[in-house]
Amino acid sequence: MKGTKYTKEHEWIRFDDDYAFVGITEFAQKQLGDVVFVQLPEVGSEFKVGDEAAVIESVKAASEVYAPVSGKILDTNSELIEKPEIINSDSENEGWIWKMSIENFKQTDDLMDKSKYLDFISEE
Repeated sequence: MKGTKYTKEHEWIRFDDDYAFVGITEFAQKQLGDVVFVQLPEVGSEFKVGDEAAVIESVKAASEVYAPVSGKILDTNSELIEKPEIINSDSENEGWIWKMSIENFKQTDDLMDKSKYLDFISEE
């Protein structure tokens, strides 16, 4: 599977065959403001869809980041420990938070494509 999908909690998930990268959307980082800290999930930990996997702290608030699908954490973006502001400058590319395996591709059916996500945020 290839491509990017979005959640109602403002996470994106970019698929690359049998694993995926996860982060927060441009919309979410703008809502948070200047990011000052990212608590990364532990490599090897497993999450079910909807589980809290990471926390992002900004000057305004702390916000949980949820697993958009069930799977296992394969890697984390350790650069965010020293430079959490990458999320503000490039949230949907260099600002990825974790890489995960995907337990059940059927779970992706509930996620939004870019067009549906843009409609969703225009209503908020």
